[in-house]
Formats: sequence, structure tokens, C-alpha cells
Amino acid sequence: MGHKMSGSSDLNFADRVLRRLSPNSQLVDAPSGQAISAAEIRDSVTSAAAAFLSAGLQAGEPVLISCGLNPASTLAYLGAMYAGLVPVPLEDRSIETIGESLASKTRSKAVWTEKAGQCTWAKQAGLPHFVGRFESRYNCLRVPAGRAETDLAALMPTSGSTGVPRLVRVTHGNLLANTEAIVRSQVLGADERAMLILPLNYCFGASVIHSHLYQGGSVVFDPRFMFPDKVLRAIDTYGCTTFAGVPTVYNILIGRSSIRSISMPGLRRFLQAGGPLASKSIQTMREIVPHAEFFTMYGQTEATSRISCLSPARLTEKLGSAGLALDNLILRIADEAGEELPEGQIGEVWVKGPSICDGYFEDREETERKFSDGWLKTGDLGALDQDGYLWIKGRKGDFMKIRGIRVSLAEVEAKVAATPGVYECAAASIPHPEAGEALALFIVPEKGANDVPERVRRAIPPQWTCSAVNLVADLPKTANGKIARYLLKTMV
Repeated sequence: MGHKMSGSSDLNFADRVLRRLSPNSQLVDAPSGQAISAAEIRDSVTSAAAAFLSAGLQAGEPVLISCGLNPASTLAYLGAMYAGLVPVPLEDRSIETIGESLASKTRSKAVWTEKAGQCTWAKQAGLPHFVGRFESRYNCLRVPAGRAETDLAALMPTSGSTGVPRLVRVTHGNLLANTEAIVRSQVLGADERAMLILPLNYCFGASVIHSHLYQGGSVVFDPRFMFPDKVLRAIDTYGCTTFAGVPTVYNILIGRSSIRSISMPGLRRFLQAGGPLASKSIQTMREIVPHAEFFTMYGQTEATSRISCLSPARLTEKLGSAGLALDNLILRIADEAGEELPEGQIGEVWVKGPSICDGYFEDREETERKFSDGWLKTGDLGALDQDGYLWIKGRKGDFMKIRGIRVSLAEVEAKVAATPGVYECAAASIPHPEAGEALALFIVPEKGANDVPERVRRAIPPQWTCSAVNLVADLPKTANGKIARYLLKTMV
């Protein structure tokens, strides 16, 4: 277990990141080719900190940060943290729709956006509005604000939320513990360059930034994944060593990109989290880019980010598993009464350790439901095998009863995804007069595939009553690329 941190007041995570930058560290904007050096990163972050404090903000106060896939968002985020403030990252496309409500909910004292035309409500709300990258026109804050292990570092929105998101209280100690464990689990070196297509307001994206900068590496930002070949070429151009994506990203790479013909010799690893990826897709990625290792991970915002990791060395043997707990975390499988279950039995996944947050911002009821005595009750169902590897079986709420038999939507989707001709799929439960509940399947077929509905119906067991197999052009997605399951029933 080990890796215990002190309770001193010098645990400012942003300062730790700045101090660990190497002379070769960069933040790169792939579309423009603009690269920000390590010295410029330090100057921009410390200038941002000074600018926020010059507006009268005090340590511990929230600041709303509008996040795009660009270096400027990261600099503002780290600058607020360096000043002892609490950044509240929000996707830039949401700043006009829910930004005012989120600023009011968190009592944010300022707002930062990349462009001047954003956040038109800030002036009326009486909030200082900072725009763009912080240059030397501000005095730099040379000494970071003293922060302790338990001091808030950020309020991170939970992914997949609708409306104003629930916010997780992430401390400086949480960030340090999770970042160091991620570095160890992925064997990150000092010369890493991550290609990032995931936003900073998504904990997976934030963890890639944290871990690579913390190791003295670099991050390349590219918002052009709607044209995946542009991103693949940028991986080659900038010598990226790491690529991170959720399942839909890998399905796009396999089915709708030129990944088989674009050379990426410097790529060392693929990182996958954000939900289960079909085993056949993992195997296909390994065949297409055999020199890059594939890391399957499991995590939650409430655990800062990552919880477990499947090492590439055990990928073949444990394919389909979420891997072992990170080395500073403990996993247990609990029954309805909270009692620990033996290996092989399915129950709720609980996790404990220094990267587990202490709850949600001003939401006591949900905090008490999800957090207990240092344990995070993930809401996911899973089992541990004899070697301690975690196998996720679905969400507690993602089960249905067909003729009295519990059926996991995740199991259904895995079965359907393995059917030839299926590019992507999702399942939902709908009422049925005889079975009580029945399946409604939504399938994006592979290009040129025929008879997909018939093949799917033959592939699923007869006891899984299926009312509809719908062929669709695309599945509804959240901003982070996950399937928006709550929208599926509106498509029936």
C-alpha cells in the first residue's frame, strides 16, 4: 500500500506540476502548431494566479473555467489552483447554457473563457471575466498559495450529467495520490507526449494532463476528432507517445479512419476508459498497431479519476477485465448489506484509498448514499477473480427483468457488439405486455453490412425478449463521447 502523504501546507498540486516540468515540456495546439515551452507554461500559470488574486479573490474560492481542447484552458485551470483557488471546469459549449447556474450554485468569484465573446452573462452577474492566455502584463505570483492535503483543489463535474452537473470535491491530496498511481500503472517516462482529444472538464482528460506534465512530459491538444485522420497524422507529426479515448473513439478509429495506413512509430500506448470496450475491438486495435501497448482502465470522477488498470502484459489472459486496483487503492465487492463477498460473486464495487474524494459539493444526501467511512460505493456491479482482477458486470440501475430473470444491459451490448456487421450498439429496456420488460436495440451497422437485424436476433438468447432492433446512423453521445443511455428511449 504505502505512498502516504504528509499533512503539510505545501501540497499545492499545481505547484508540484510546475516544479516537475522538464526543459522539454510543452503544451501544443495541434491545429495551429503553436507550442508553449516549459518556461512559458510557468510564466502563464503564475501570471494567471496573480491576475485572479488581483481581482480580490481569496484562497478557497471557486473560479469557473471554460474548457476547450486547447493549452489556454489548462493554463487558466492550473493558475487558479496555484493561487489556492478552486477551479470549476465546464465544457466551453455549455458556458452560455448552464454557466450562470453553475456559477451561482458554486458561488464562483470569477469566470475565465478563451474568447471574449463567451459568457455574456458574467457582467450582469457582477463577476470578473478573464479572457485568453495570461501574459506578462500581470505580475507573476512567484510563491504558490500554501495548500494542505485536505484542501479543495477543484470541483469536478460528473460525466454524463444533464442540466447543472453534480460536482465532486477533489482535494490536492486526491490529485497527487491518483496522479502518482497512474504514472506507476502506465509506466510513464519523462519524455512522454500525450495526444489529448478529451476535455479537461472530464476527469479522464484531466488525468492525462496531470500525469504527463507531472512526469515532465508534454500534452498535444487536438479538437478535430470529427476528422479522425487529422488527429492520427498529428500523432505522427508531434511524436506522441500516448493516445487516450473512450469506447466510441476506438470504434471510430477501427471503422471510420485510416489508422491501418497512417504511420505512428512513436506511439507507445493506448489508454481506454469511460465504459467497456468490446474485446474484439481491443484485439483489433492490437492487430492494427502492434507496437503500441493497450491499457484498459476503470475509474470514476468520485475517485479523482482512475481506480484500476489492466496491464498489457496480462491483456490476453484477462481480456474483458478492468484489471487490478491501483497500488494505493483497495477494492471490495459488497452485498446489499455492505458485507464483503468472496471471489467470483457479483456485488457492488467499493473502493478505498487516498484518491477517493470526500463527497459532492453541497449535496449531503447523495454524499451519504455514495460515501461511507472512506469507501466509495461506485454503483457498478462486478466481481473479483482469484487473482484480484476486477470484472465489471454493469451499473446497478442498468439491469432489467425479462420474465422475472435479471438481464444486464452491459452483457446484452457485449453480445450484440460481437455480432459480425455491428459497428456500435446500445440497449434499452421498454415495457412488454407478456415479458414485463423487453429489449430495444440500437445498432450502427458497419459500412456495407447486410442482414444485421436478423444476425443480431439469431445471436441473442431466446430468453432475452427483444421487441425492436433499430438501425441508426449514430448513437446519442454525451460531450465526453459516452453513450447517452437516457436518450435511447426517446428513439424508440
